[in-house]
Amino acid sequence: MKLPPNIKSLTLAIAGVVLFPSCTATGNTKPSQLAASDMAVQAIQHGKASWYSVRTNSGTRTASGQRLSNEAATAAHKTLPMGTQVRVTNQSNGKSEVVTITDRGPYVRGRIIDLTIGCAERLGFRQRGVAPVKVEVLGHVKPNQ
Repeated sequence: MKLPPNIKSLTLAIAGVVLFPSCTATGNTKPSQLAASDMAVQAIQHGKASWYSVRTNSGTRTASGQRLSNEAATAAHKTLPMGTQVRVTNQSNGKSEVVTITDRGPYVRGRIIDLTIGCAERLGFRQRGVAPVKVEVLGHVKPNQ
């Protein structure tokens, strides 16, 4: 069957979109390189989030030893293990972002997570300072055997 060139190009493009994602996740992929869509929700917390920055952190190092960056997708949590990935959703506007726990805190009653000031900006609560959030603890999806 002979296809016109534009249909042939479209067919190849669709095939590439369908096949390409299956080539990207190999056994060599590190857990930190997996997309949030490859992760399952392990637990959910509701509460208030606040933000912190290099200026308000009393230094530039986090509890994990990493250098704090105001724009990084990182956060502080009182109990979650360092390196845990969580999806934080601002309940006021529905914006969400996946962040990695690299620090301890917040130490203010009623708050469950401290985000970097850049995250707070992206989630739309930097000016307000505090926002009601849903925190979803993400874990790796185990492949079906």
